[in-house]
Amino acid sequence: MIRVAVTGAAGRMGKANIEAIQMAEGITLSAAIVEPSSSLVGADAGEVAGVGKLGVKLADTLASVVDDFDVLIDFTSPEVTLDNVAYCAAQGKHVVIGTTGLNDAQKERLNVLAENTAIVFAPNMSVGVNLCFKLLEVAARALGNDDYDIEVIEAHHRHKVDSPSGTALRMGEVVADALGRDLKTCAVYGREGQIGARPRGEIGFETIRAGDVVGDHTVLFATEGERIEITHKASNRLTFAKGAVRAAVWLQDKTTGLYDMQDVLGLR
Repeated sequence: MIRVAVTGAAGRMGKANIEAIQMAEGITLSAAIVEPSSSLVGADAGEVAGVGKLGVKLADTLASVVDDFDVLIDFTSPEVTLDNVAYCAAQGKHVVIGTTGLNDAQKERLNVLAENTAIVFAPNMSVGVNLCFKLLEVAARALGNDDYDIEVIEAHHRHKVDSPSGTALRMGEVVADALGRDLKTCAVYGREGQIGARPRGEIGFETIRAGDVVGDHTVLFATEGERIEITHKASNRLTFAKGAVRAAVWLQDKTTGLYDMQDVLGLR
């Protein structure tokens, strides 16, 4: 039985992760962590997540439950995640990371930490989204470098703090890589004013933040006479949590290395 810890256990994704663990076989919630200042410390993690009493009390630090888990699922914030991964790497614990908004230096830090433990890090844990990544690669290569204008449109709930989403950026990276472009130089984030005709080679990003949208992503390929859209819409956070649980199970026979959901799903 794979023993899993969930950090940020009282948050939206933390609760979804606990629910997904309860739905899966061969895996069990053995620890759950919240902020030290939380009034929920000591409460039953299952009751907080709405899945019934599990006998797992919410802890205030990773160190206090270090002997109770084999793999950590982390959907928190970049700084907290990096601290958690560093601790887990030193303790020989595996990590599944769904946190978004990491900068290049933080991603490079994950590469270093992965020399000491096994990590799955993906901007989106959804199986469907990761299938879309593969479809986007195929579409971009087939459609060619100059004939189609490319736009990435994404929508999330009003509480999301990073923009564009990590998933949208990854979609842009997949398309840019397939076309031999550097996303850092060809990306355009929003447009305003008298900008003139669209130049060839741009990859545009449009961001929507509203209400309780869980996550919608569309990549539009448009040319004279036709449009092709590859779209994924998430209606429930459980889809991300199920992917994270799948990644946690997949990691069990790994020792070190940095992986993503393409590896987990055999799409590499």
